[in-house]
Amino acid sequence: MKYILSLDAGTTSSRAILFDRKGKQQSISQYEFEQYFPKESWVEHDAVEIWNTQLKAIREVLSQPGIDPAAIAALGITNQRETTILWDRTTGVPVHKAIVWQDRRTAAICESLVSHQQTFLDKTGLVLDAYFSGTKIKWILDSDPILRQRAEAGELAFGTVDSWLIWNLTEGQTHVTDVTNASRTLFFNIHRLEWDSELLALLDVPSALLPKVVSSSEMVGKTAKAVLGHEIPISGIAGDQQAALFGQLCLAPGDVKNTYGTGCFCIMNTGEKAVVSKNKMLTTIAWQYNGKVAYALEGSVFVAGALVQWLRDQLQMIPSADAIEALAESVDDNGGVTVIPALSGLGAPYWEPQATGAIMGITRGTKKGHIARAALEAIALRTRDIVIEMQKDAGVYFDSLKVDGGASNNNLLMQIQSDVLEKHVVRPQTTETTALGAAFFAGLAVGFWKNEQELQEIWVSDRVFEPTENPLNHKTISLWERRIQNSL
Repeated sequence: MKYILSLDAGTTSSRAILFDRKGKQQSISQYEFEQYFPKESWVEHDAVEIWNTQLKAIREVLSQPGIDPAAIAALGITNQRETTILWDRTTGVPVHKAIVWQDRRTAAICESLVSHQQTFLDKTGLVLDAYFSGTKIKWILDSDPILRQRAEAGELAFGTVDSWLIWNLTEGQTHVTDVTNASRTLFFNIHRLEWDSELLALLDVPSALLPKVVSSSEMVGKTAKAVLGHEIPISGIAGDQQAALFGQLCLAPGDVKNTYGTGCFCIMNTGEKAVVSKNKMLTTIAWQYNGKVAYALEGSVFVAGALVQWLRDQLQMIPSADAIEALAESVDDNGGVTVIPALSGLGAPYWEPQATGAIMGITRGTKKGHIARAALEAIALRTRDIVIEMQKDAGVYFDSLKVDGGASNNNLLMQIQSDVLEKHVVRPQTTETTALGAAFFAGLAVGFWKNEQELQEIWVSDRVFEPTENPLNHKTISLWERRIQNSL
């Protein structure tokens, strides 16, 4: 067996990547799918389109010259978390559009449950927010009494994107999710590792909907021969941010990584201890394999790469996302401009769903380059907001931040990140660490890689960004802290 097939089911695209034993990317295919915005603050996907684009990507990768499907040792899946899909168990047809993690329609449901906030926090490690799956399921069932009846009768299935893909890959034979995805639903007890009946009752979600919960690294089934022409073991599952943490080999307590994607997600490994945050971070499961559970602290920035997309698509300020670096470098500083990237509310540590975005400090001398630079600074400064609070919770002051995701290839952004954190920022040679983490989980389960030590020999740094001493850094931070409080 030569390869591990990794499926990276993201928020805007479906990707399939083949990795060899050295963790090198051998083949990749990617297809975008449509984003639906039916109302203000609503975000939806077509689950069938997610499956079709993922299947197309898989088949394209497997059809490359020299690639034999029989040489695939295992398949791992990593996915956009919290995005909620309900489908008919008999036909496999979704009964509603997928409600995306960015969607804010259930904010009122969260407010109605606020008296139970401590119960949710104690059991799940999560704050009550529209971000998570539980209130999305409740909203779908509350919107249609017939769907609720069918759910209670066991006719419907719920899953995040991992469950949906596995259901289709196995032609409905396997309905599972892993502990990392389960931990983001608002009704999974992360200490007892089981669906929680009290929380399900509070959310009015029938247990008949739910998938079986498995570890992040174990055999859960095989792809149906009719789907891919070959039965491939499915042996790795992890939500995208946990997969990236593992792909970055942040294996020791205190290790921390930040992924720059549609959103920005910073996670710190806290080992076997579930650290309870006093600073509005999330306590979550990092992974489970070999019978052991690792926990993590996480802070979420809802808008990161999406801010660059907004500048490209809505303001038409840049022709492509990667063009922002050159535009931002066309000026020496931000010109007094601050961008507040609250296009979908503000996540940790503010958790203000009603917050809206702003561009502050504009004068007649403001240029596009100033706004572009302020946008990159906003991504870095929102990460700084999280890191400061995370360090307080864990009592760990780390020296370096490992980075990945598409925007980590932006050298200016990475330098700004290093400057505002006053820490080293380490970028690996393989920035596809989310997909690599899923591959690692899948490969460990089937013996493709023997142990963590073998993985450590694979991971290689590409570049280390070192903080520079510049008075502008402190000025930018001070301006940010003042203006974000104004926006709140």
